[in-house]
Amino acid sequence: MSGSYDIDRPERVTVGTVGEPGRRVFLLQAGGSGQVVTLKVEKAQVAALAQYLGQMLEEVGRPGELPTDLELQEPTEPEWVVGSLAVSYDEDDKRFVIVAEEAVGEDEIGAVARIGATLEQVAALAIRGVQLVEAGRPPCPLCGYPLDPIEHHACPRTNGNRPPSL
Repeated sequence: MSGSYDIDRPERVTVGTVGEPGRRVFLLQAGGSGQVVTLKVEKAQVAALAQYLGQMLEEVGRPGELPTDLELQEPTEPEWVVGSLAVSYDEDDKRFVIVAEEAVGEDEIGAVARIGATLEQVAALAIRGVQLVEAGRPPCPLCGYPLDPIEHHACPRTNGNRPPSL
């Protein structure tokens, strides 16, 4: 079993990528007081998290000044792979709680990372998540799958016979 984390008041919370578009690894990172926790997430998880946080922010209220240092810090090697994400809002503490659960087999108990984040941290995380997702490869105009400038795009709408132009 991997290690679990409870980062109640992180100094920073961010998402980032390592690698080139089409081969990027998406990471969720939180840290403070000399501790940095890096978790591997899927692009779809980042997109869903950013969208959900945006919706929650509409209900909770406007943030103050957003943090600007959102680049990943070392170590960028993930502790474990996230299987599921959950978000709640602690009204008493005025903090969002992001819970990431490790992807494990059916009969295994995985690690959990609990991250308490401020309104400002969550707003910056949502914006950065959208920016990272949109910075990927452009979609094929026929099928919607990502176009790959390096490898041939075998578009299912054309039976792979002729690739759409980039």
